[in-house]
Parts: sequence; C-alpha cells; structure tokens
Amino acid sequence: MKIGICSDHRGFYMKKALVEYLEHAGYEVIDYGTDSDESVDFPVFAFKLGDGIVKKHVNKGIAICGTGIGMSIALNKVRGVYCAKVSNISEAVLCRQHNNANAITFSADIDEEQATAIVDKFLLTEFSSDSKYAKRNKMIKDREKNG
Repeated sequence: MKIGICSDHRGFYMKKALVEYLEHAGYEVIDYGTDSDESVDFPVFAFKLGDGIVKKHVNKGIAICGTGIGMSIALNKVRGVYCAKVSNISEAVLCRQHNNANAITFSADIDEEQATAIVDKFLLTEFSSDSKYAKRNKMIKDREKNG
C-alpha cells in the first residue's frame, strides 16, 4: 500500500518520524512536504496530498499540522478526498468503518506513540459492509458530484 503524507512546519518533525515508522513497517511512502520547520502555508501541501489521492498515486493520506483542522478543511476541498480530523484511535477506526475516509489529519501536539497507533488503525481498518454506511457515503458522493 502506498501512503501519502504531508505536514506544515509545526507537523514537520512528527511527519519525519511517521515516514520512518511507515517505511520500517513496509509501506511505500510519498512525502508531499514540507521539508523543514520553517513557516509555510499548509494548503499548498494539503492540496498536493489531495491530488495524489485523487490521481491514485497513493492509496491513503496522512496530514499533520498544529491542530489538524486546517489540513482537514483544505483536504476536504479536493473533490474525491474524504478526510477526517482525528484525535484518538477510536476516531481513526470509525472514520474508516463508517465513513470510508481516505485521509486523516491530526495535531502535531499528540505524542508519537499515539500518532503511530492512530495511523496503524486508520491503515488497517476496512470500510464496513453494513448497507447503512454505504448508503450514507453514497449520499455524500452524490452531493459532491451534483453540487
């Protein structure tokens, strides 16, 4: 599985740690930036990751910024990206099982152990086969398609 990852300046060090962790776990990782802790405009990197997801260069995406909120908003503006801002393992599981999210964001302020646990659950959890979740996701996709 190919994983896309990006961050702003506040998430840079967490991103570096996660890239190493994911590669060690056997994932192919595409790093969409940023490449330092110098201040940047996060939407630039969110949009690069979002484009990578939509163009199927990666299977899933992970983004880290100060709160996770800005990256989530930006990613959700890319048609075909379904991003959840998560704060814990339960949310990482549910965003996949119930919402079929293809990207997550979280705060750079969480500890590395929690971040890796969140990422693991997000990547390993499948979308539920329950028809009510499929129906709800179709409703969202239809709205996106039809405006």
